[in-house]
Amino acid sequence: MKPILWNAAKSKKCLVVPKSYDHKYSRGVLGVITGSAQYPGAAVLSTRASVATGVGMVRFYSSSGLAHLVLHSSPEVVVQPGAVTAWVAGSGIVDKKFDDYTTWLRHRWFKVIERQSVPTILDAGALHLAEKLEQPTLITPHAGELAKLLKNNGINTSADEISDDPKRWAQECADILGVTVLLKGSKTVVANNEMIIELPTATPWLATAGSGDVLAGIIGSLAATNEIEILNSANRFAEVAATGAFIHDRAARLTSKGGPISATSIIEYIPEAIRKILG
Repeated sequence: MKPILWNAAKSKKCLVVPKSYDHKYSRGVLGVITGSAQYPGAAVLSTRASVATGVGMVRFYSSSGLAHLVLHSSPEVVVQPGAVTAWVAGSGIVDKKFDDYTTWLRHRWFKVIERQSVPTILDAGALHLAEKLEQPTLITPHAGELAKLLKNNGINTSADEISDDPKRWAQECADILGVTVLLKGSKTVVANNEMIIELPTATPWLATAGSGDVLAGIIGSLAATNEIEILNSANRFAEVAATGAFIHDRAARLTSKGGPISATSIIEYIPEAIRKILG
């Protein structure tokens, strides 16, 4: 299968610009289940990135002090449950290892994902849900996480092998699990059982703690605003995921200007990256 090379023009088609008649609910509502006592910053980074990408509302699901951290950083985030048009879950949450009470609570919140059949992005500690959901699902593993998912399905490979041939392994995982796969790395690829998308080589400065949490938030907002399109076309989720990765890299480059960056600093440049794509 010949990969599609992603660019700004293709990304523009996935950016939903609000009209004069839009309101906060019509512009998409993103449900977020991220962060834990071990990695509380993931909750802050994913929600801030979601807000910066442009969505009508972000609902943060938490039964812990994480909500206070999120509200301190982004007071516009709503911390009450309600209807959503997309989910992002798992960033900063340990996979099935309940070492603390907060992590146990986060996994309990995962159960609400099944009650609203909307586009769903699974990262880190929520990747194990990939085969359990009926709604359109996108997973965002790095090479090590993808190797673990494949091993759980009887295929033994290594993170190094996956990094050497990301298109092959992303496609294979998509076929096995029946989901869309965004395989993170310097050469990010997105695959489902019909298409594969190759992103331009990302800036190496993106290899920094929290960068993946920011990416999850960006894609979450894009999925929330593209809900109807995703529900009508499986390929739309792949295109939205690729657009999120493209914005992520462009924001990082605007931040970096050739020097080091942090995950927090990337968020500040998300709106500018989107403005440049929109032209």
